[in-house]
Amino acid sequence: MTGMMPNAPAPSKPAVRPRPQVMRLTEAAASRVKELAARADSEIVGLRVGIKNGGCAGQSYTVEYAHEVRPTDEVVEDKGVKVLVDPKAVLFLLGTEMDYKADKMQAQFIFNNPNQVSACGCGESVQLTPAKVG
Repeated sequence: MTGMMPNAPAPSKPAVRPRPQVMRLTEAAASRVKELAARADSEIVGLRVGIKNGGCAGQSYTVEYAHEVRPTDEVVEDKGVKVLVDPKAVLFLLGTEMDYKADKMQAQFIFNNPNQVSACGCGESVQLTPAKVG
């Protein structure tokens, strides 16, 4: 082989930058996810979190049982539980803390989201803007 040096270094691949964790859970949220998993009618791998259009402010959070991990899911493992984030919601949820609050009137997951621009008065819907990445 002409023109090739026998000890030439192989081209190096660029370093893979670690992906930031989309969201984190408080101890209360993780505890509630564990309770829900234990009480589910069938085996679940965790909870699936997403965003849907609707409500007075324009969008609302969705939380449902996840029976399998889809290839496009963003998997968040925190405090011993698994939350799967719908790929369409990732940019809206970057930096979010998922909490759980229960009082005499209601019990619900609360999303402390830095991408939230506003919320309706009843607290059922929010207006979100995608996170700026880069």
